[in-house]
Amino acid sequence: MASAERNTMIPAASHDPKKPAVREIDTLETIDEVNDSPIEEVRLTVAITDDPSLPCLTFRTWFLGIISCAALAFLNQFFGYRQNALSVTSVSAQILVLPAGKLMAATLPTAQIKIPGSKWSFSLNPGPFNIKEHCLITIFANAGVTGVYALNIITIVKAFYHRQIDPVAAMLLTHSTQLLGYGWAGIFRKFLVDSPYMWWPSNLVQVSLFRALHEVEVRRKGGLTRLQFFITVSVSSFCYYIIPNYLFPSITALSFVCWIWKDSVTAQQIGAGVRGLGVGSIALDWSTIAAFVGSPLATPGFAIINMLVGFVLIVYVVTPLAYWSNLYNAKRFPIVSAHVFDAAGAPYNISAILTQKTFELNLQGYDGYSKVNLSIFFVLIYGLSFAVLASTVSHVALFHGRTIWKQTKASFEDKLGDIHTRVMRKNYEAVPQWWFHSLLILVVAVSLFACEGFGRQLQLPYWGVILAIALAFVFTLPVGVIAATTNQSAGLNVISEMIIGYMYPGKPLANVVFKTYGTISMSQAISFLSDFKLGHYMKIPPKSMFLVQLVGTVITSLVSFGTAWWLLTSIEYICDQSKLPPGSPWTCPGDDVFYNASIIWGVVGPLRMFGKLGLYPGMNYFFLFGFLAPVPVWYFARKFPEKEWIRYINVPIILSGSMGMPVAKAVNSVSWFAVGIIFNLFLYRRFKGWWARHNYILSAGLDVGVAFMGTLCYFALQFHGIDGPTWWGLAVDDHCPLAKCPTAPGILVDHCPLVY
Repeated sequence: MASAERNTMIPAASHDPKKPAVREIDTLETIDEVNDSPIEEVRLTVAITDDPSLPCLTFRTWFLGIISCAALAFLNQFFGYRQNALSVTSVSAQILVLPAGKLMAATLPTAQIKIPGSKWSFSLNPGPFNIKEHCLITIFANAGVTGVYALNIITIVKAFYHRQIDPVAAMLLTHSTQLLGYGWAGIFRKFLVDSPYMWWPSNLVQVSLFRALHEVEVRRKGGLTRLQFFITVSVSSFCYYIIPNYLFPSITALSFVCWIWKDSVTAQQIGAGVRGLGVGSIALDWSTIAAFVGSPLATPGFAIINMLVGFVLIVYVVTPLAYWSNLYNAKRFPIVSAHVFDAAGAPYNISAILTQKTFELNLQGYDGYSKVNLSIFFVLIYGLSFAVLASTVSHVALFHGRTIWKQTKASFEDKLGDIHTRVMRKNYEAVPQWWFHSLLILVVAVSLFACEGFGRQLQLPYWGVILAIALAFVFTLPVGVIAATTNQSAGLNVISEMIIGYMYPGKPLANVVFKTYGTISMSQAISFLSDFKLGHYMKIPPKSMFLVQLVGTVITSLVSFGTAWWLLTSIEYICDQSKLPPGSPWTCPGDDVFYNASIIWGVVGPLRMFGKLGLYPGMNYFFLFGFLAPVPVWYFARKFPEKEWIRYINVPIILSGSMGMPVAKAVNSVSWFAVGIIFNLFLYRRFKGWWARHNYILSAGLDVGVAFMGTLCYFALQFHGIDGPTWWGLAVDDHCPLAKCPTAPGILVDHCPLVY
C-alpha cells in the first residue's frame, strides 16, 4: 500500500511510476528503492527524491516571503486582541504565493543583474517557480504565524496595569525572546531533526499540500486529483464559514443540556460548552475545532486516545468530584474559570494589594484583604501542569533515554538517519555550529542589557535571565521529543513562574519576563526544529533554511510589535471589558489569562498560593505523582513486550488531556476529539488508501477556507460596522448564563440565583 500510494505521484518529466524521472534527479535512492523510514505516515506522504539543481534563495523567495511574513504577523497580532481571535495560518500564504510565483516566472526578465563593486550577480527570474522556493516562502510566512509571546507583557503593562514601558526596552525584549531559541535548535537538531523517529506529524500536512500543488498526478477514473480535492474543500470551507463567523455565530457552541434545563445551575455547569464541562456540547465550526490544539487531522491516533483518556478523567471525573465535595471551598466560585476571586466569591481587587509607585506587592494591604482564590478547575490545571512537566522528564528518560544515548554516539560517528537524512547529507552542506553559537551569545548579551538597562524597568536582574536560559536549555530536548512524536508540547510557563515567584516574589513584571525568556526560547526552538524538519522532508539546503528563519523571525518581531503598540495606543479602553462600548470585539481573552497569571505568580507569589502561606499547597504533590506515573507503564512495556499497545500509553499526553482549558473551552475539546477519532482512527484503519491521499489535504483546505472568509468578512463588513442580523444566534455564546454561578449558600453574584 505504501509503495503504491507513493508512486501515484509522478515527477513532472516522467509518467511511468516504475522508472526514475527522466530529468536529472540526484538522490541516493531511485523511486524503486524501498523507503526505509520507520514511520508509516512518513512513508505514505514524503517523497524520497531530490533535485539539488533547483534554485532556492531567489528574488521571488525573498520578495514573496517577506510580504507573506509581514502580512501574517500583522493579521495574527491584529486579530489576537479580539474576542474571537482568528489565527491565519501559513497555509493561506502557501496557496496565495503559488499563482504569484508563477506569474513572476512568466513576466520577470531573465537577464543577470550584476551587483556593483562585486563579482556577484543574480536573476529576477531564474526559471520556473519551483517547489523549493515555495517551501521556503511558506517557512518565511510561518514565522509570522507563531506570534510574539513577549507582547503579552507589553499589553498587560499598558492595558491592565495602566503603566508605561520604554518602547526601546520593549523592542529589545521582543527581539531577544524570539531569537534565543536558535541556540537550542542548533544544539539539539541532530536528535530532533536527523533522527527518523522524530517525525513531527504536523509537517506532513504541509508536505502533502506541496506535492499536490506541484507534482503531476495521475487522476483516477471517477475521482479527483489531490489538487482538485484541495480546491473543492477550500471553496466549500470558505462558503460555509460565513455562517458561524457572521450569520449564526452561536453554532460555535451548541450546548443542548443548558437549553433543556434553563433554570438549573448544576445542569448548566455540566452541559455548558463555554463556561462548564461541555457534556452534550458540540461545535459546527472548523475554527472552533482547531482553535487551540491545532488540527485533529494532523495528530496521530494513539495521541488522540491518550488525550481523550486524560480529558475524561480530568474534566468528567476529578473536577466534578472535587467541586461537589467542596474541595478548597469550590462551590463559592464558578466550576470553570481562569479569573481570581476573593474569599467572598467576588472578583479580586488587585489595586488593594499592589503598590503603584514601586509596582510591587503591598503586604499590609494583602493581609488586610483576602487570600487569592481560584476555581477548582483552575487549581487542578495548575497541579496537572506540574505533573505534565515532571512526567515529561521521566517518560523521555525511561522510553527514549537509551535511544537518545545511541543517537548521541551515532551523531559523533555520523551514522544516524534514514533515507531522507542520507540524501540531505549527500547533497547539501550543514549549517555550521558556530552560526548558532554566535547568535546565541549575541542574543544573551541583548537580553541582559534589556533587563539590566533602562533603570531596570523590566524588574528582572541578570541572574534571572541566566536562570531562565538554563531552564529552557534543560527542557528543550525532552519536550522536543514529545512534540516530534505526538504533535503535542508541554510548556514551561507554570514551572518558570513558580521558580522566579519563590526566588523573587512580589514583582509581577519580573515574573512574566522570566517566564517569557524561559518558556518562549524553548517554544521557539521547537518551532525552528519543526521547520528544519519540514525543510528536511522537502530537501531544502539547511543554510537557506537558517537564513529564511532568521530574517522571518526579525520581521515578525518588528511587525507584531508595531501592530500591538499601534492598537494599545489608539483604541480607547482596549482589553477593559467594563469600559468598552457594548459589542466591542477588543476584549483580549488571551492577555486576560496572562494578566491573571501575573497576579497569581508575580504579585501574590507561589508561597502565598501553593506554599505554606497559601490555600493550595497540596498541588505540589502533583510533581511527585507526575514523575512516578510513567514508571508502571515502562515496567509493563518491558515485562510484556508482545503487547504493543502498552508502549502507546503516553503519560505526559494523558496528563495534558485538558486540552488547554480553561483558556480553551470544553466545546473545543469535545469537537476536536470527535473529528480526530473519525479520521485518524476509524478512517485511517478502514480506508487507509483514502486517508493517505486526502487526510492532510482536507486539513489544509479547511484552514484556508476559514482564514480567507474570516479575513474577508472583517475588512469588508465588520470593520465598517456592518454586523450580521440581530437575533438570538448572533451571540458568540452557548446561551448557558448560569454556568458561571456559584452554588455555595450566601454567595451573591450578578445575574445568578442566591442559594440559601
